[in-house]
Amino acid sequence: METFYLELPTLERKQEAIDYITEHNDAKSNVNGSGGLDKGFTDYEAWLKKIKLEEDPKTCSPDRAPAYTYFFIRENDDKIIGMVNLRYILTDFLLKYAGNIGYGIRPTERGKGYSKILLYLVLQKCKELNLEKVLLSADESNPASWKTIEALGGELENKVPNIYEEGEILCRYWINVKESLERYKGEYNKYTS
Repeated sequence: METFYLELPTLERKQEAIDYITEHNDAKSNVNGSGGLDKGFTDYEAWLKKIKLEEDPKTCSPDRAPAYTYFFIRENDDKIIGMVNLRYILTDFLLKYAGNIGYGIRPTERGKGYSKILLYLVLQKCKELNLEKVLLSADESNPASWKTIEALGGELENKVPNIYEEGEILCRYWINVKESLERYKGEYNKYTS
């Protein structure tokens, strides 16, 4: 059985991280949850410094929310399967248009149920940070994304216009962290290491 875990980025994963972003670019796919790695991934070392500063509210840039960025690793082959950005303090902007959690799966690994495992793992991190509920959003035209959120107990609060994509609607969901982890532990704990 495949098992997975979340890992803070390190210099040792540089080439794998660049490959991850390159795969998205080659597939012309949006990169989500990368903590900005996709916006200049050739300077991986600078990105590592940036995300380290973002972990602490005291060192986080005033225009960013304090956050942890993780690689989602498949243990069996030690491969980066996805990335997740956990923003543990919501700014007004994030509250309206994004949420606490942004995540993505590499294009060649989609459709295998990995996003649900990834979301379950990041909810465990939310519990460690004493977050009681978290906000996630998904484009209405992306059922794979909102069905993942719903599969882990996401409750739709409302739909708002997506300010980044004209004509697109953003679905905003809340997940009760403790309830979700308890309800789905039998289903997802077996995939975690």
